[in-house]
Amino acid sequence: MSTCRIALLIGLLAGLAACASGPVPVSPDPVVVYAAGSLRDALGEVARDHESRTGQKLSLSFGPSGLLRERIEKGEAAQVFTSADTQHPQRLADAGGWQPPRVFVRNGLCALAQPGVETSTAQLLETLLRPDIRVGISTPRADPSGDYAFALFAKADTLRPGSRQILETKALQLTGGPTSPAAPAGRNLYSWVMEQDRADVFLTYCTNALAARKERPSLKVVQIPPDLQVGAEYGLTVRTGAPVQATYFARVLLEPSAQTILARHGFLAP
Repeated sequence: MSTCRIALLIGLLAGLAACASGPVPVSPDPVVVYAAGSLRDALGEVARDHESRTGQKLSLSFGPSGLLRERIEKGEAAQVFTSADTQHPQRLADAGGWQPPRVFVRNGLCALAQPGVETSTAQLLETLLRPDIRVGISTPRADPSGDYAFALFAKADTLRPGSRQILETKALQLTGGPTSPAAPAGRNLYSWVMEQDRADVFLTYCTNALAARKERPSLKVVQIPPDLQVGAEYGLTVRTGAPVQATYFARVLLEPSAQTILARHGFLAP
């Protein structure tokens, strides 16, 4: 580990220790949090709980992790960044001005299928390869969910050579990009995309798939087979020199109260 990273990590640990040593004063300015869109419901609940317990306001902005990272790089004043991967927060840390990221929660991929699609975990790869099946994914590089889908395609190639090229060619990048359409206010994005009949099967985080089925019960959630599964590790980082209230909230995300809320929304412990 470089001397610079060691210094940043020491700074983060010192900040966390300072938070743990006594009550943190409430700031009139909200803590500015940029967070992966897949965390919207869960982190929103965590934030409401945090505000009610501490009186500290939070300003939450959700979106594809890669696009959020680009906004931060262009000068937007985020203080806490939670990404659906570790690469985007690590890129901020490598450039300087952000703490080394740590994993605070995990997720996995599931397949969200239309009611008329007959498939199962064992048949999923065969279903995805069918010429008549439209496969929806998020946008790689802009949204880690799309990167994880491409990683799944690479795994498929080891099971059935040629699968990767077929799946990458046919995959429809429907969400998570700079010009991707947004769902109407109050609607789950993936439920809405499937309602618009833009895909027969959509590969997304299991938490997204479960939320979509909750809104539209006719949708099917199909588990990815173990030899195709791609685990998603969510990274958390804090801007160097951010107010102590931001560092404190980052620590809260690792505590049992927040982890319980995240688990209730389908996330896995780090």
